[in-house]
Amino acid sequence: MYAGVPTFAQYVEHKGNDVTSPLHLLKPAYVTPYGETKMADIKVSLDRVFNYLDKTTPFELIDKVSGKVVSDLKKADSSSIFKPGDYRLTSYEWGVTYTGMLEAATATGDQKFKDYTVKRVNFLAAVVSAYQKYLKTNKGAITPVRSVIDPHALDDAGSIAAAMIKAQRTGEVKADLRPVIDHYLNYIMTKEFRLKDGTLARNRPQPNTLWLDDLYMSLPAIAQMGVLTGEAKYFDEAVKQYRLFAERMFNPEKGLYMHGWVQDMDPHPQFHWARANGWALMTKIELLDALPVNHPDRPYILKMLKAHVKGLAALQDGTGFWHQLLDRNDSYLETSATAIYTYCIARAVNKGWLDAKAYGPMALLAWNAVSTKINANGQVEGTCVGTGMGFDPAFYYYRPVNVFAAHSYGPVLLAGAETYRLLQQHPFVINDSSVQLYK
Repeated sequence: MYAGVPTFAQYVEHKGNDVTSPLHLLKPAYVTPYGETKMADIKVSLDRVFNYLDKTTPFELIDKVSGKVVSDLKKADSSSIFKPGDYRLTSYEWGVTYTGMLEAATATGDQKFKDYTVKRVNFLAAVVSAYQKYLKTNKGAITPVRSVIDPHALDDAGSIAAAMIKAQRTGEVKADLRPVIDHYLNYIMTKEFRLKDGTLARNRPQPNTLWLDDLYMSLPAIAQMGVLTGEAKYFDEAVKQYRLFAERMFNPEKGLYMHGWVQDMDPHPQFHWARANGWALMTKIELLDALPVNHPDRPYILKMLKAHVKGLAALQDGTGFWHQLLDRNDSYLETSATAIYTYCIARAVNKGWLDAKAYGPMALLAWNAVSTKINANGQVEGTCVGTGMGFDPAFYYYRPVNVFAAHSYGPVLLAGAETYRLLQQHPFVINDSSVQLYK
């Protein structure tokens, strides 16, 4: 490296000089592909992820001893389990994946993505119905759908409920999902622990704790219930909850959210964990997608979206990724959060909520970064595993990454789908070697 040349600058040997060659057009050896985003390549990435997930998430019940398929659900009992795959069909991560599959189908026109969700949602509804009957005469029995029949946390309910409502709205789900949806929403609205002012909360790791993650684990389902029923109370509750969280957890100077807030903790450490900020960002996208155009709180949600994206934009790494702790660039680059930001920024641009010229290029760069983490098997690399709440930096710095961390797959599908749309609506050009959006 030549003295005085910044770390990422490159000295390029070239036969010409400033008079004979346009040096400003020399192409650097970018770490992440730059100015090369193509719809066909996005579809290849989405197909690769689909093929892996379709193969590794079977939707059958089997007897846990014999391994035989329980084809007649009337015979399902406490010895029946889901056929093991790589991921859990009822997890909150898979709620995001079901939504991602629906969005990939809508964006690309490829029915197989929608079929993935519809088939599994139909199956889950049938299994739940069978076990509800079984439990009437076998109270307390162990079932593979405990989290559906008896939710214990917002993680059990909100993400899956939102995906089910969206799936039902396709008109292709044969099962009657409404009883399951109503059950989930009843848990969120009436049974989840709350602070005295009504804020959805948890009693771990400390009493009276807010988790930023819980914005996504509750509000999209509440807002989608408003879309499903037309009842304004759901929209109003969703916005109320968002305000209660944001007032405590959004740092307006940084444009970032803290991961956790604990009542009576003073002073309060602020750790701006990337994926939790992703859940908060995606919640605002979900609210703007769902709220009526004349809802009085739309301008507030839009203002907060813009403030958050401005904060995130300032912290995007030159590779296109964001860091595990957003404002600590010696923490590792993390894939699932980057995928969430890609989706949200691209969708906001496509919807006209953000300026395409300002934010389109960073969304394209972020997708290019994410796409490099989709391996030949269709697995997504570089994703932080499930993460609780900590109050020291080491906790976040050293969280493991794993291809089986389920948190990446839905966001990657969403990111690919929305970047596909972005290229349709806002084609980019290269001007003086940089990506520019004019439309």
